Amino acid sequence: MESARLSERQAGSAAVIASARRLVVKVGSSLLLDPAERGPRRDWLAGLAADLAALRNGGKEIVIVSSGAVALGRDYLGLKRSPRLDQKQAAAAAGQTLLMRAWQEALAPHDIPVAQLLLTYDDTERRRRWLNARATLEVLLAQRALPVINENDSVATDELRYGDNDRLSARAAQMVKADVLILLSDVDGLYTADPGRDPAAVHIPEVASLDAVESFAADASTAGIGSGGMRTKLAAARIASAAGCATLIASGREPHPLRRLEEGGRATLVAAAGTPARAYKQWIAGTLATAGAVRVDAGAERALAAGRSLLPAGVTEVSGDFERGSCLAVRSSDGREIARGISAYNSAEARAIAGCPSERFEAQLGYRGPDELIHRDDLVMLDR
Repeated sequence: MESARLSERQAGSAAVIASARRLVVKVGSSLLLDPAERGPRRDWLAGLAADLAALRNGGKEIVIVSSGAVALGRDYLGLKRSPRLDQKQAAAAAGQTLLMRAWQEALAPHDIPVAQLLLTYDDTERRRRWLNARATLEVLLAQRALPVINENDSVATDELRYGDNDRLSARAAQMVKADVLILLSDVDGLYTADPGRDPAAVHIPEVASLDAVESFAADASTAGIGSGGMRTKLAAARIASAAGCATLIASGREPHPLRRLEEGGRATLVAAAGTPARAYKQWIAGTLATAGAVRVDAGAERALAAGRSLLPAGVTEVSGDFERGSCLAVRSSDGREIARGISAYNSAEARAIAGCPSERFEAQLGYRGPDELIHRDDLVMLDR
């Protein structure tokens, strides 16, 4: 009976992947690198590339968050392992090209173009930079490229670093509204104790409440190449869950790790709290403080009520001093707050194009920006 329940839960993990439209896959450095060869595990990476190609051929969009640049660069430069930030930054500067070459070579047989995106903590926490990074990722995905994200270790400071790619991958999943975050490392999920020290440790196939399991999260992988452990994975799962994204914590040690998950391979599934779109709208409506406001005419109000974007042509007044990516209150002609949303322009630009059709944007701004002041995906109507 117990084995039957376990099979059902493992099948549930496979079902999560099958139903997903967009996935973020984090690859740990302990998987990517071969310590004996002092370079990438090319055969393993080729198998993962085949898995990624199969998922893409099935209609899924994928973003990779890849560790490995520091370790590759350290070997390349002959540096010893060191906690010093300048040593890590130098290693990262040399290792990024090696890491991207490994990904390009693995994916080339499948005709998948690869694009590198280096992010810092600031890029995912400051709304303006977050918007820029999200826009870049959306263009890459629309062009059928495979974005490969890594922390920009060569410029980040100690105070502005994630320090591990588990949490960075969760922020990336939040950014692209992913349905599933897959954390591949050298552990196949969460256990009731550290399985390396306690032979009685029991694997946990599914987690409904992270609060209930954090007390026995084991830091089981910090002794190898990588920097993350189970606690960082649970922290990542918490971020992803709040963004409406499910998380799979799984081992990538065997060949074709994603195919194994699709076939019901062992993993720990952390459920999502709602959907990515719903979580994002709740974040806009209830979490962000407004930095300014716009007043709209009756035509724009009707368009918003019908689920459309807010165009500058329908804006009659702009108030406040705000940056691109700020949250704005949208007010009706009589002053009622009817919506909130993320602005695609700063306050000076918004004032310059208020009341203008899109074909006049370039003349007003000196460049052609988005047609929408607030895109419908970044806007939530308020019931007030």
